[in-house]
Amino acid sequence: MFKRILESPLLPGKKYVYSDNDFIFLGKVIEAITGMTLDEYVQKIFYNRLGLTTTGFKPRNRFVLNRLVPTEEEKQFRRQLIQGDVHDEGASMFGGVSGHAGLFSTAYDLGMLYQMLLNGGELNGEHFLKPETIKYFTAYHSPISRRGLGFDKPEKDNATRREPYPSLSVLPETYGHTGFTGTCVWVDPKYKLVYIFLSNRVYPTRNNSLLSLLNVRGNIQEAIYKMISTEGRKAF
Repeated sequence: MFKRILESPLLPGKKYVYSDNDFIFLGKVIEAITGMTLDEYVQKIFYNRLGLTTTGFKPRNRFVLNRLVPTEEEKQFRRQLIQGDVHDEGASMFGGVSGHAGLFSTAYDLGMLYQMLLNGGELNGEHFLKPETIKYFTAYHSPISRRGLGFDKPEKDNATRREPYPSLSVLPETYGHTGFTGTCVWVDPKYKLVYIFLSNRVYPTRNNSLLSLLNVRGNIQEAIYKMISTEGRKAF
């Protein structure tokens, strides 16, 4: 698979195409530098020190099956109910541990992880990242893409888009990520807000588009901003 990635042709000109190839290789870079597997490294250096009790790769090795939410009744590739195994097909072929997919978590753990980023890299007296590193990785870096160097960003023309991403009220300095299966984590430094939305869009099938059609997570995010603005007006 690495050989296929390395040999894949690049498109001519400056055009943005969504791809996980860079993150897949970033995971291998971490393994080469640390001498540890990716799952061992992040568990030891980040998740254990952060006090995260559910976050990690390959949750079947740590939890009973009924604690793991089924993802999809998958008909094409693995032809079984996906439960406790990574949903992403590429990460599955890498054994469930990859730089682009494979992590499992809960809202509580994700809240602590993103609070650390909101705090400038610190949580409970421990320092994990430099504030300038977080600022750099969560900023815009391309005239043709909304994405940062490790996080998703709002569309630059949200004010005029028919479907603003991730919602209309988010500010340019916000960052986070939305997932294929219906998840979302988003940070707003101005309001000190961490928004986490966990759902399952693809159960029992990925052909279910109601979550997108109803704009559930975006509407919830808008409701939060509306409440913030209302409370702000009351304060004055």
